[in-house]
Amino acid sequence: MTTRYARQIVLPEVGETGQAKLASSSVLVVGAGGLGCPVLQYLTAAGVGRLTLVDHDRVDESNLHRQPLYRKTDIGQLKVEVAQTALKALNPSVIVDALAIYLDPAAAQGLVRGADVIVDAADSIAVTYILSDACKAACKPLVSASCVGLKGYVGAFCAGAPSYRSVFPDIPQNLGNCATLGVLGSVAGMLGGLQAQMVLALILGLDPSPLGQLISVDLQKLEFGGFSFLDAPEAPGSAPPFIAQSDVTANDIVFELRSLAEVSVSPFPQARRATIDTIVEQSRDVSQLSRVVLCCRSGSRAWRAADLLRDQGHQKLALIAMGDIDELCSQSV
Repeated sequence: MTTRYARQIVLPEVGETGQAKLASSSVLVVGAGGLGCPVLQYLTAAGVGRLTLVDHDRVDESNLHRQPLYRKTDIGQLKVEVAQTALKALNPSVIVDALAIYLDPAAAQGLVRGADVIVDAADSIAVTYILSDACKAACKPLVSASCVGLKGYVGAFCAGAPSYRSVFPDIPQNLGNCATLGVLGSVAGMLGGLQAQMVLALILGLDPSPLGQLISVDLQKLEFGGFSFLDAPEAPGSAPPFIAQSDVTANDIVFELRSLAEVSVSPFPQARRATIDTIVEQSRDVSQLSRVVLCCRSGSRAWRAADLLRDQGHQKLALIAMGDIDELCSQSV
C-alpha cells in the first residue's frame, strides 16, 4: 500500500500523517458528470477513505467526450453504478457508495452531516444552493465548480467561510448549461481537477486554506483569475429556501410554473398554473400570511417569481426545483 501512494507521501505537505488523514476521510460528491469524473478519479487514486456518489442520471453518448469514467458500452446505465465499479477497480481500498437519487433538501441534510467535505459537481443551480444551505447549517466545507464553453470557476465555501449565497445572492437571469452552450472536455477536466485539489487541501489542512477563495479560468485566452471572498457578508434578509416535495403541506399555496408541455399533471393537487408574466396577477387573492410554494424544473423560474412576489409584500415563500424527478417517477412505474 505504501508503494501506491509513495509519490504523494514523499511530499512534506502529505507524509504518512497526511495519508492517514486521507484514508480516514469521507467525501460526498454530488454529480458524476464532466466535473464529477475527474474529482472521483483523483480522490480515489489519492486514497480518500470513503466516497459517496449522488447522481440520478444515466450514461448518454453525448457524455463520452468529457466523462472518461464511461465507455460506449455503458450507455443507458446509471452513472453512479458504472462509476462505482470503475473506482473500485482503480483503488479497491476506497469504499464507494452509490446513490441514484435526485438530490433535494431533505436528502442533502443527512448526506452533508455524514461527510467531511462536500463536492458540488451537479451542473444544477438549485442543487448548488441546496448544498450551500445544508453545508452552512452543518458547518461543513463545500467545494463548488461550474464550467460552460471555455470558461469556469471553482471555490470553497462555508465551514467558517462565507456561503455560496454570500458570493452569488441571486440566480443569473439567463442560465446556460453544457447541453445548450456546449463545453470542451478538457475544460471540465481542469475544473474538476481543481476541485479535487481543493478537497485534498482541506483534508490535509494545507496552509493557506482554499476556504473563501474562488479561482476563475478562461481557457480560450489561457487566463486565470480569482479573488478572496472571506470578507463577503451573508446575503441580507431571508432568501426563499429550496424545499423538498415532501415538505409541501395542504395549507400551502402552490404555483406550478412548468407548462402543460413540460408536465401535464402537477404532483401537487392544489397547484395553480402560472408563468413569470402572470404570477403577480394570479397571486392577488393569496393572503400574505399563507406560504407560497413556487415550482419549476431548474429553480430559475421559481426564483424569479419569488422576487416578483416579494416586491408585492409576500415574505413566506419557498422554492422547489423538480429537475427530472417526474421522468424518473414515470420510469420507475
